[in-house]
Amino acid sequence: MRVFCLFRPNTDTERSVIELTAELKRRYNQELECISVDTREGANLAEVYDIFSYPAVVATDSAGAVQKTWDDGNLPLLNELQYYLNQ
Repeated sequence: MRVFCLFRPNTDTERSVIELTAELKRRYNQELECISVDTREGANLAEVYDIFSYPAVVATDSAGAVQKTWDDGNLPLLNELQYYLNQ
């Protein structure tokens, strides 16, 4: 399972992504892959998974099929992230 966060740096929402990743690391000792949509990889992932609002978190299986997406501007809860990171 791959779980990643697409975000736009230097915006007011970047702070929420930083806080989420720090708290995930502190509580569960797990890392969330954060990718800027201003990079080539981030832009490609946003296009592939039809992400238009940021920040967005996407959980995919090993074949790349979407299992869960949080793309309405609300970030997932830590226990939701931990569940998908442990799959």
